[in-house]
Amino acid sequence: MPIIQSAPALLTRNLLYTGITRAKKMLVIVGNNKVIEYMINNVDSKKRNTGLEFKMRA
Repeated sequence: MPIIQSAPALLTRNLLYTGITRAKKMLVIVGNNKVIEYMINNVDSKKRNTGLEFKMRA
């Protein structure tokens, strides 16, 4: 799993957790330790407007 410097909105703990938990047999994380630490400490999550509730009600 490549971990690279990118937009702060993408460097969240939730996305890191998702990437780790999707691994089936093995996971290799390649990247900058500071970026990984930032992701671990970044618990900021934005509200996502996906329209899922509207689609399910329709």
